[in-house]
Amino acid sequence: MALKDHIEADLKEAIRSGDEARKRALRSLITAISRAAREGNALRELSDDEIVQIIAREAKKREEAIEMYVRGGRDDLVAAEEAELAILRQYLPRQLTREEIAARAREVIAEVGASGPKDMGKVMKVLMAEMRGRADGRLVSDVVRALLQQQTSS
Repeated sequence: MALKDHIEADLKEAIRSGDEARKRALRSLITAISRAAREGNALRELSDDEIVQIIAREAKKREEAIEMYVRGGRDDLVAAEEAELAILRQYLPRQLTREEIAARAREVIAEVGASGPKDMGKVMKVLMAEMRGRADGRLVSDVVRALLQQQTSS
């Protein structure tokens, strides 16, 4: 079953069961998917990889909203966003750990011959192509920056 079909089936189940948080999260996700499918003038079918990227983007929006609500002391909104985030994460592939990212980053640094922070773009280009949807770009960037800085200081 295609990922979009799976999400739509889960939405129907959430509606039947009265699960408001799941219903809200899946409806907003389906809206984002539909919007992406209608980019430009043509309606096109999105691949599962493209849908995973949309889910990751929606999850990131929830994470940013949680940060804002925590700073603003809005615990009621934090709880709602956290519930939606947990639902969205169920549709994402397992997220890579910092150690897994660092191990692959070391390999890529060696492959592209990166010698310092000036080569960060080369490394990030390869890593993000592989890790899109499986790792937060900010975390990957932090790991690569730290590894490249270690390389120049040693």
